[in-house]
Amino acid sequence: MPWAPDYLTLAEAKVYLRITDTVDDVELSAAIPAVSRMIDTACMRQFGVLAAPAARTYRRTPVLSYETGLWEREIDDLMTTVGLLVDGVAYASSGATLLPDNAALDGKPWTRIGVTTAPTGSYPGAPVTSVLTGTWGWSAVPAVVPMAAKLQLNRMGFRRDAPQGVAGSPDQGSEIRMLAKLDPDAVKLLGAVRRRRQPV
Repeated sequence: MPWAPDYLTLAEAKVYLRITDTVDDVELSAAIPAVSRMIDTACMRQFGVLAAPAARTYRRTPVLSYETGLWEREIDDLMTTVGLLVDGVAYASSGATLLPDNAALDGKPWTRIGVTTAPTGSYPGAPVTSVLTGTWGWSAVPAVVPMAAKLQLNRMGFRRDAPQGVAGSPDQGSEIRMLAKLDPDAVKLLGAVRRRRQPV
C-alpha cells in the first residue's frame, strides 16, 4: 500500500454506484483520488504507508504531560518500530516511549513520543528540534475510510447535475444544498480516525 493511496478502486466505486457500463469510467477515475484527498484533509492524516523508513523533523517543543509524566511531542502516524531512530539512536536504546500506550493493541497508530528528561535548547525557551526516522503511516486502511469515500463519491455524482450547488426541487421539498464539505454521514464515520491537529 503506497503513501496517500486511493481508498476505492474503480471496480468498487462502480459496484457501490450500481454502474454497469464504462461510460463514466474516466470521470470516476478522476473523482476517486479527489475524494481520497478530501478525506485526508478532513482527517488531517492519510491512511497509506511509506515503502521504507524516512526521516521527519519535528520543531514543536515537547510539553510535559501530567498524565504520563513524560515530555511529549506529536508525531506522524506510526505503527511499527522496525527501523525507528530517535535523533539517530535506535528506538529500543533511546529511552523514548511511543504513545498512546495501548495503540498497538487497539490497531491504531502511535501519534506521540515522550521522554523523561526535560528538553534543553540553545537558550531558555528555544525550540527543541527532533528528527525521527521511521516507516510512517498505517499498516491497513481503517474500514470506515472506504465507506466514507463511497458516500462522498456518490455526493459528487449528484453535484454534476447541480451546477448551482442545489439539487432537488424546492417545490417538492427535496432541495439539498451541495455544500463545500464532506457528506455528513462520511464526517460521522471519520470521526473515530480524525486527528485533532497535524504534528509540526
